[in-house]
Amino acid sequence: MPAFRIKICGITSPDDALLAARAGADALGLNFHPSSPRFVEAEIAREIVGVLSGQPVLKVGLFVNHPPEAVARIYDELALDLIQLHGDEPPEYLRHLGGRPVMRAFRVGPAGLGPVIDYLGQCERLRAMPELVLLDTYSGKAYGGSGQTGNWSLLAEYPREELPPVVLAGGLNPDNVAEAIRAVRPMAVDVASGVESSPGRKSAELVVQFVALARATLSEV
Repeated sequence: MPAFRIKICGITSPDDALLAARAGADALGLNFHPSSPRFVEAEIAREIVGVLSGQPVLKVGLFVNHPPEAVARIYDELALDLIQLHGDEPPEYLRHLGGRPVMRAFRVGPAGLGPVIDYLGQCERLRAMPELVLLDTYSGKAYGGSGQTGNWSLLAEYPREELPPVVLAGGLNPDNVAEAIRAVRPMAVDVASGVESSPGRKSAELVVQFVALARATLSEV
């Protein structure tokens, strides 16, 4: 199973990829959702993957409601390490990815964790369980990267002993990541807008701060 502790998502340039890798992030996300401000074209994605050659980081492809054949093709062509499904893909969808590793993202809103647990129960019955679960914050405006903070006390109730490990996302930044980790106790954290100087552009100072604080707190808990 692909394992990481700190993921910087929404990488849009080779420079930002190297910045995040050198700061100590161990996973980087490439966003293939065309309506996102962090969308990367195939050519840029190849350049990013190229500069990461030899770097000890996982390459994660984020997809929103793509045809599974397209996801599998991009995953294979770029030699990615993990598929992040961030849309409305049903449990059956995972069976069409040919065993490629999946992190299923859920936007947790007013309904709480019930829909997440129900979805994963269906995955288990289909023998299509994702390797990781990403808990993000629901927003009616975007599939992710909204910068809205989640209900950490609610997310802490996720039954981690019975279900896949949790990656925490949603409104994280250097100011709150330590508090969030202590509250939820996830396996890993994922950040995009919280370390940006503008949408799709990472701030070196914020990335370094976030990685250092997240790693120290993850080790602590």
